[in-house]
Amino acid sequence: MIEFKNVTKMYDKHTPALENVSLKIEDGEFVFIIGESGAGKSTLIKLLLREERASKGDIVVDGKRLKWLGFFTLPRYRRKIGFVFQDFRLFENMTVYENVAFAMRAVGTSRKKIAKRVPLLLKIVDLETKADRFPAALSGGEQQRVALARALANNPKYIIADEPTGNIDGKHSGEIMDMLVKISKMHKTVIVVTHEQGLVERFGQRVIAISRGHVVADEYHLPEKQA
Repeated sequence: MIEFKNVTKMYDKHTPALENVSLKIEDGEFVFIIGESGAGKSTLIKLLLREERASKGDIVVDGKRLKWLGFFTLPRYRRKIGFVFQDFRLFENMTVYENVAFAMRAVGTSRKKIAKRVPLLLKIVDLETKADRFPAALSGGEQQRVALARALANNPKYIIADEPTGNIDGKHSGEIMDMLVKISKMHKTVIVVTHEQGLVERFGQRVIAISRGHVVADEYHLPEKQA
């Protein structure tokens, strides 16, 4: 479980990026975090990744207070999180297979385990037939699916997707969201940061709205009925 307890983050003395934020995200939930540019969404994610420290309050994940994570425990904590970027961040000189395998090699996974797991991950994202392709030969939606497979590589408990549909068209946006919903059903906690209200309305999940550093809404949306 993720819990923010009266969290405030100040970057200067006058304007809080987040102010007195309290929320809980239960294990296995799918949550949208929405808000305009500058609302505080990115700050919330940076705090969750422990790239930044809270100025006040406490953030607790799986019973551990993030402010107490140290040199050895912080990397271990971050391995629980798979992160999906808006701009894919794939290695252009590596194949689809190699891009996913790289995340596993980085934490010392054996070749045998990599050879067994990568094909399974590519099957999850429907790219098992494109393992030998390079990113330049893929569509934007396919590249983002490679990024999803890479985020799953080390079997994280949490998936955080930061504007995952920002660089792809509407059709592929739907495909990526379908994949994220599919991943959430694999007992993963999925957090999607977005400004795209249409996706929120279409997929109908828990929605946390942030405005000017405050949580202004936290509610469940029913999915929009498709014509």
